This record gives sequence, C-alpha cells and structure tokens, in this order.
Amino acid sequence: MDAYKLWVRKNRDLVRSLESLANGVTWILPERFGNSEIAPEAVYALLGIISSVNQHIIETPTDGQEQSIPWALVVSILKDAEAVVEVAAQHFVGDDRKWGFLAVTEAVKACVRLVAFRESGYRMLLQGGEVENEEEDIIADNHGVKSNGVPVIYPMNGHPQNGHEIGSNGLDGKPGFISKSLEGRAVAALNKFGQNAKMMSDPMWMTRLQPTPVPPVMEVEKPTLATAWSSKGVSGRLFMLGEAVHIFRPLVYVLMIRKFGIRSWTPWLVSLAVELTSLGIHSHATDLNHRAGKVHHLSSAERDELKRRKMMWALYVMRDPFFANYTKRHLEKAEKALNPVPLVGFLIGKLVELVEGAQSRYTYTSGS
Repeated sequence: MDAYKLWVRKNRDLVRSLESLANGVTWILPERFGNSEIAPEAVYALLGIISSVNQHIIETPTDGQEQSIPWALVVSILKDAEAVVEVAAQHFVGDDRKWGFLAVTEAVKACVRLVAFRESGYRMLLQGGEVENEEEDIIADNHGVKSNGVPVIYPMNGHPQNGHEIGSNGLDGKPGFISKSLEGRAVAALNKFGQNAKMMSDPMWMTRLQPTPVPPVMEVEKPTLATAWSSKGVSGRLFMLGEAVHIFRPLVYVLMIRKFGIRSWTPWLVSLAVELTSLGIHSHATDLNHRAGKVHHLSSAERDELKRRKMMWALYVMRDPFFANYTKRHLEKAEKALNPVPLVGFLIGKLVELVEGAQSRYTYTSGS
C-alpha cells in the first residue's frame, strides 16, 4: 500500500488524466441507463471510489499524522456505492420497493456526516462532507509570528526582515556590506573577532547557544455537543441547527418518496422547504451576529459552500413530478425542432437521452 501511495503522489497528473478519461468513457457505455444493467453502474462506482481514494492519498501530507478514520473519504465512498445500491434494488425488488434500501443508505450517510460534523468541531460541511473544512488559524502575535503563521526572524539589530535572517555586521563593520579592500576586510575581521569574544564571555549568550527544547505537541480536545452548544451562543446554536437540518434533508426526501410515491408533489415540496429552512437559519444566525455588533466570520470555502447549495436548487427541475410535467416537455420540443439539423440534431438527441437516463436515477438528481 505504501508503494501505491508513493506512485500516486509522484504521478498525480497522470492519475487524474486516466480517471477523467475512464469516467468519460463510462457515460457512453451501451445500456448505461438500462433497467437491468448493473455492471456499467458498478464499474462507474468503482472508478469513483478509486478516484476518491487517490485524491485522499494526494491531499494527505506525507509527514503529517493521518486521521484515524477519514470521514470525508467514507462519505465519498458511500455516495459512489449508493448508485449501485439503487440499480441493484431496482433490478431485484422493483421500483417501488427500492426506496427502502435507499432510505437505509441515506440514514447511514446522515450518521457519517453527523460524525464528520462533530469531528470538524461543528463547522460547516463542505460538499456534503466530502471535503474537510480546515480553516487557517490566524494568530496575531508580537513575538515572532505573523497573522498567517509565518515566523518573523529578528536579526541582531532588533528589526524584522520579512522572514529572512540578516547576519551580523559586514566585514567592514557595516551591516550587510562587504568591503572590497584588503584593509577594510582585515579591520572588519578584527572587529568581528572582538564581538564574538565578547558574546562568548556573556553568560546570556551561552544560554542562547543551547538548543531550544521543542515543546510537546498538545492535542486539541474536540468539543462535545454539550460544550459547543453552551459556548457558541444563540447564533452558534442556530448555525449548528441549520447544518443538522441540511444533513437530514436527503433522508427526509427519500422517506417522503417511500410514503407518497415519486409522482407526488409532497416529497418535492417538503425537500424544497427543508432546503430553504436550512439556508434561512444560516442567514438568520449571521444577521443576529451583525445586530449584536459581531461579525460572523465565514471562510472563503464556507461562503462558496453556501453558493453551491443555492446552485443545487437547479436539480429540482430534474426531479419528478416537475421533470415529468414541465422539463421533459420542453426537452422534447427542443429535440424535435433541432432534429432536422445535421450533426446538431444527433448531438441534441444524445444529450436528451443522457438527461432522461440520469433523471431516472435518484442518486444523480438527489443532490445528497
């Protein structure tokens, strides 16, 4: 396994190119969206799992301590495996009974995401937990640390030099200047020798020469739900509540489909309502901080995540019953109008076929 990790890290560009090529080929496999075709979906899921594992290997530092259980990788594997579960359940038990298996899968994913949410210190899950939310620790220190954590090295004259250490006085006694004359170099050498002798006789200097003991690495204890709930205040509690609502949204959607059916508007509306509730709670938590004179600091990754969640609303036009009543009708009109055009009609027909096939799978339009 170590040899494979080393090979992936050395050939990361080649690995990514091969993965993109393989994933693209699987989309044009014959009977990709057939009712009884499990093998192509299993191949695509296997490629997705391999891609997730390789990405985890590339992003994991070689000299860092690996997490005991990489929850982001577990979420990615579950998402890839869910497509196989849907196809297999549809083949063996039918369309109506497959939702029970999907509900179990979504319940497992929700539990894993809750654990990942807890392990991250109750920070926002990025891309459904597939990406770890690692915020940069901004430290403002006047003792040699910049705000971004870069050490500032102070030379002997007491002024920082942007992280670069300047040696002692130059060979002619001036800082950073080397004299070209032999006389100047000789005088500077004598001056340097005198300074070194003076510093060596200083007891404080002797203590500076001793190696600085490396402080032990302190493990930061992750906050429990009770401590996080009590320490975050009202806005923090709302933020945690909004994230929990977002985590359980796919499970609620599948349970509604299992009860009312895929053609009913109830699951579609309930899922949209839960989505809006989650984002509304996040916005309300931010507004409370602003009214209290505080600034709710969201990292750039968290702001992008909120934008991504809003863009995922576009998937609602791909979900039944909206797709069957509106979207599919407009796609058929576009295909019929462009069908006489050479090449364009063929491409549009293939595109509509892929869209309708992907729409028939819950895992491709669930946004979970």
